[in-house]
Amino acid sequence: MKLAHAPRFMRAPLSCGTSPRLADRGHLPSPALRRCRKFLGLAHACRTSALALGAICLAAMAVSLTPQPAAAQHAAAPEPAAPRPEVEELKRFEFSQVEMGVRFVLVFYAADEQAAQTAAKAAFDRIHELNGILSDYDPESELSRLSATAGSGQAVKVSQPLWYVLEHARQFSEKSGGAFDVTVGRIVKLWRFARRAKRMPPADELAAALATKDYRKVVLDPEQRTVQLLVPGTQLDLGAIAKGYATDEALAVLRRHGITRAYVDGGGDLTLGEPPPGRRGWRIGVAPLDEEKTKPSEYLELANCGVATSGDAFQHVTLNGTRYSHIVDPATGLGLTDRSSVTVIAPNGMTADALASAICVLGPERGLKLADESPGVSAYIVRQEDGRVVTYASQRWAQHRAADAQ
Repeated sequence: MKLAHAPRFMRAPLSCGTSPRLADRGHLPSPALRRCRKFLGLAHACRTSALALGAICLAAMAVSLTPQPAAAQHAAAPEPAAPRPEVEELKRFEFSQVEMGVRFVLVFYAADEQAAQTAAKAAFDRIHELNGILSDYDPESELSRLSATAGSGQAVKVSQPLWYVLEHARQFSEKSGGAFDVTVGRIVKLWRFARRAKRMPPADELAAALATKDYRKVVLDPEQRTVQLLVPGTQLDLGAIAKGYATDEALAVLRRHGITRAYVDGGGDLTLGEPPPGRRGWRIGVAPLDEEKTKPSEYLELANCGVATSGDAFQHVTLNGTRYSHIVDPATGLGLTDRSSVTVIAPNGMTADALASAICVLGPERGLKLADESPGVSAYIVRQEDGRVVTYASQRWAQHRAADAQ
């Protein structure tokens, strides 16, 4: 699973405009963004992306604060599609802002600049609000305050967003047999330090952290909406599910403002709405395993779903000759040592986020079985085996490929 939210930064000013690399052009984040996200961090026992989808890196760039309609741009050789009539002409807008330690990007079609600006601000406000609830970096967040009660015998009433995420996290833990586990907070923090210090986590500290990890020891009371952490020292980490949930919520806000042709990108976790005018879907690129290559290995055409990628291309550390991923196996407390990435398409961003993390840990056989058994889920695994790149796809993956990539 991926590392939790990066340390909270001051909110970046809302920006809007065009970019030479847009998600609906079929491009993945540039190496610069990946290095940027590597610095900022993000996870929970498994996550950021070896091949994060559709993100852009506007950090360190001056962006106009006056929204400008962006000209629609396309990937090479896009598939032509019959235009769909719109009630009124829609213009393309793009906004970006740093939240949860990564750059969130909104791309959508709206009737005018005022409507676009109002909707974008509301969406970013919601993401910012969720960060104050779900962040494990902020000692004053609701999640951190809940973790502080571990072992106290106290059942804590929580907000609806935190309850919703924890309830679904429990379901993903059960479905994956514990490959997804939000109680790995102490383990993840040890590996964050190990990556910075370039040394293995001390064995005794790792053993102590493992003893605090068990999703089954989180008691959820749906009638009272309370949460009790039974094991002293347990620390919750929602890094492998929170960004996906935040992108879902941001898209829901846009829809409430009458904007349906939109997508939200949270550092590579995508939630997609209706496609652009005249298109059957948003064209999304899946990057190759080799971070030096920039051409996507596959193109997808998607709408009304979530997409997420977990991998270790840009977050790993080599210790004593062994390459350890930032993706941690909850069973062992160790970073994964195989080089791989997993892309998941699911009905929503939160499900895609969580299952991408879990499948990374499970590996091809058990991971694809989980994908095939989950309604509306498809998965694509890229691994390096015996010096060569090998790919695995779930049963439903092929139906999402762009028509010109079949």
